[in-house]
Amino acid sequence: MERESTSMWELSFVVPPNHETLDFKFLLKPKYSNTPSVVEEGPNRLLTGGTLQGDARLALFRLNGDEVLESRVFIKADRVSPFDLAASWRAYQENLQPSTVRGIPDVSINAVPEMGAENGSSASLELDLEHYVVPAPAPANSGLVYAANMAETPRSLAHLGVFSNTDSSGGASYSNKDAGVSVDRPATIKEMEVIVPDPSKVYSGSGMVESKSVGTFSPLQKQDSHRGLFVDRGVGSPRLVKSASAATFTADLKLDSETKNAMPAAAGAVAAAAVADQMLGPKEDRHLAIVLVGLPARGKTFTAAKLTRYLRWLGHETKHFNVGKYRRLKHGTNQTADFFRGDNPEGMEARNEVAALAMDDMISWMQEGGQVGIFDATNSTKKRRNMLMKMAEGNCKIIFLETICNDERIIERNIRLKIQQSPDYAEEPDFEAGLQDFKTRLANYETVYEPVEEGSYIKMIDMVGGQDGQIQVNNISGYLPGRIVFFLVNTHLTPRPILLTRHGESRDNVRGRIGGDTALSDAGELYAKKLSTFVEKRLKPERAASIWTSTLQRTILTASPIVGFPKIQWRALDEINAGVCDGMTYEEIKKNMPEEYESRKKDKLRYRYPRGESYLDVIQRLEPVIIELERQRAPVVVISHQAVLRALYAYFADRPLKEIPHIEVPLHTIIEIQMGVTGVQEKRYKLMD
Repeated sequence: MERESTSMWELSFVVPPNHETLDFKFLLKPKYSNTPSVVEEGPNRLLTGGTLQGDARLALFRLNGDEVLESRVFIKADRVSPFDLAASWRAYQENLQPSTVRGIPDVSINAVPEMGAENGSSASLELDLEHYVVPAPAPANSGLVYAANMAETPRSLAHLGVFSNTDSSGGASYSNKDAGVSVDRPATIKEMEVIVPDPSKVYSGSGMVESKSVGTFSPLQKQDSHRGLFVDRGVGSPRLVKSASAATFTADLKLDSETKNAMPAAAGAVAAAAVADQMLGPKEDRHLAIVLVGLPARGKTFTAAKLTRYLRWLGHETKHFNVGKYRRLKHGTNQTADFFRGDNPEGMEARNEVAALAMDDMISWMQEGGQVGIFDATNSTKKRRNMLMKMAEGNCKIIFLETICNDERIIERNIRLKIQQSPDYAEEPDFEAGLQDFKTRLANYETVYEPVEEGSYIKMIDMVGGQDGQIQVNNISGYLPGRIVFFLVNTHLTPRPILLTRHGESRDNVRGRIGGDTALSDAGELYAKKLSTFVEKRLKPERAASIWTSTLQRTILTASPIVGFPKIQWRALDEINAGVCDGMTYEEIKKNMPEEYESRKKDKLRYRYPRGESYLDVIQRLEPVIIELERQRAPVVVISHQAVLRALYAYFADRPLKEIPHIEVPLHTIIEIQMGVTGVQEKRYKLMD
């Protein structure tokens, strides 16, 4: 009870209109002492249906001795909607529990530890941080993975029985008589016949074709004799609200499969751009083929895998087609450097054959609804590229992506990684022999290499290190090609860790309430101290690092004990906006807003809280964060919230969009993402239970 005057107190509480009779008495508790509460004199009071039963009477409290305190009692009953209840809760949080971090600038740094800081055992950590390592979820990459093995499994070869797939990572039994590799296909399967377009026929299309974003315009079917208001409640979850003059309203949002599949699973700018481009662009521009060009050991496959991961995360249906994987499945893994000579007609025919197979698979997939295909091969001659453009006519828009590296040190490093990881040299026991063979293969490619000068293209020149490089573009337009260029400008291979962690436990976490802006619990404050110690030990060898938080106080308070690193607040890192459900528990939502509860349960990815956000909305606002994380060359510690970290983690782990709302991101756990030339690896540290 908050005292408003010397003679009146006000008690506020919420009960449903059909509540059972409440039998109660008022208690008077001294504010500045621990003495027991004083119980109201007289019989119990009864509250039924929002009405106080019996005669109105004063509340009498007998204090010390003969002193009696009298208070008037009155009741005012109002019907309160769940929306107003949530708003009242937010007002209570803001007015009676004000933020303890107001006034802290968006960018700050604690240069010197505060005097008297606790260094007790409760906040200390073991000297060896490996003591806190816990297993990562099963789909995560904790070891080195050869990027080409993660590319699309060649379905044309599988359909014709060239190999039998044994696992999801691309493992297979090869079928090649001359190579001496085990044969798995049945004898009844006919030999594969592939029609390869004549590379000598120069592509006749103009080099000045405008590129469009990927997607398909999805018109709502006309509603005859019905009027209504379309309310955007999240992509894929349309709701129709009756207009005042409409007695009934029916909606038919059925889309043909091609249109539905070609639209990106996205919200905001991505969806808007896709719709606009499909209204204005030709049919073939609904599908985009990024065709890699470059000598071996120039980072083509790594770039293809990274771009695939980025586009998938944005919501575009994207697949990576690696021609080397097709070659190994069709012709075996023990091909010597002679196979790649420009004057070897058999080798040239075999390589063009598998390139045509991969291109045909990619186009077939696009016709089934695929949006962006990444075609990964050397494609080092104009004849090969003309062949691909001929196959793409009327099917998809091609943009060539050429990777050029002139740094001999980086090339040598890439070659050695290739020998260690590529299946081409898995059976070569002599590393030096494999190294020499690959360098001979590289020399064979160099003799016939022709830089890209035709069509739409992007040239990445010495961009591996991320410094002193340049990107050249020609005939690039449209939303999606523009996003691709912007992404490539900001990527590099400099190894550095990215640490992701939720804030320490908050008071709302304890209460089971979503959203809010409460301070930390006692356990959360302890985690903040442990996190500070962890960051100091983990990043001690690094020359620089930065701490990123949201603008909500629970992340800022978690970061406050960390000293010596700049701290940057990002509004984009704020928790998913729960709208009118902010401050409620899931049980309260289930009870008071059952339709919203069921809608969220059916599709957590696309469900948008009333006046709030969906996971797809969160992904869109996090794109600048992803671009900046890619651009950074120093370690970054991101202290944020569960929904936000799920979306960020899904990008690095290449998890499907539909899995994002269900990714495990527990409290008081640090997810370390290691980025570098070998790809993305993960390690988890659990500092507290």
